[in-house]
Amino acid sequence: MITLTSLQLNGWLALMLWPFARILALLATAPLTGSAQVPAPVKIGLAILITAVIAPTLTIPAIDPGSGEGLLLLARETALGIAMGLAMRLVFAGITAAGDVIGLQMGLGFAQFYDPQSNGQVPVLGQYLNLLATLTFLSLNGHLVMISTLIESFHSVPVDGGAAGQWLLIAQSGSMVMRAAILLALPLVGTLLVVNAALGVLTRSAPQLNIFAIGFPITLGVGFFALMMSLQYCVPVFERLFEAGFGNMLQVSIPGR
Repeated sequence: MITLTSLQLNGWLALMLWPFARILALLATAPLTGSAQVPAPVKIGLAILITAVIAPTLTIPAIDPGSGEGLLLLARETALGIAMGLAMRLVFAGITAAGDVIGLQMGLGFAQFYDPQSNGQVPVLGQYLNLLATLTFLSLNGHLVMISTLIESFHSVPVDGGAAGQWLLIAQSGSMVMRAAILLALPLVGTLLVVNAALGVLTRSAPQLNIFAIGFPITLGVGFFALMMSLQYCVPVFERLFEAGFGNMLQVSIPGR
């Protein structure tokens, strides 16, 4: 007859519970898997699968999961996973913001489209750049690199209740949103600024022209042409932004000094 003690059950529960909390928190907040379009059972099942693979290789402290110390450790693991997922999501937020700025300058700010990542309405150009970035992310195996970075975090910050990580980095990483938006939107914003300046000069020289009738098609056409010409340069920029996001994910999991 097989008998199990409460100590053995607590040990098995702790072996799966704390790594599972960090993994599930990251999958719930990271790009792609964090989308509202991904069902919760899929996220939980994927988290269980990853936990079952890596849990036997981890060193788990002998702490009762139901104790106060165990609950604090559970909260720390959850917060760490959320922080790592947000570090990567900020990259996509910056790319979407760049599309919003470009669309506003082109006169497409009124064109809204549903974004499954944020579960809300965003300008159509922001959604377009977001989809382009998502396809680039998948083509570069970014989802696999993200999981690899998550596994690496268990070695830099083991499940031992010690120092967590550099939480301030999440707030500082917010500047990546503006940097990415400016980096991607500046060429098109500069081009449209020249077009608007030319239209302003044309209006002053020929007041009888209906600037609203001719200005909008010209701005829209030049904007789409400039966007088409700049697409070939977007993928290298996306790649650099993804590398920066993975670096922030790993830095979040490194204990502060």
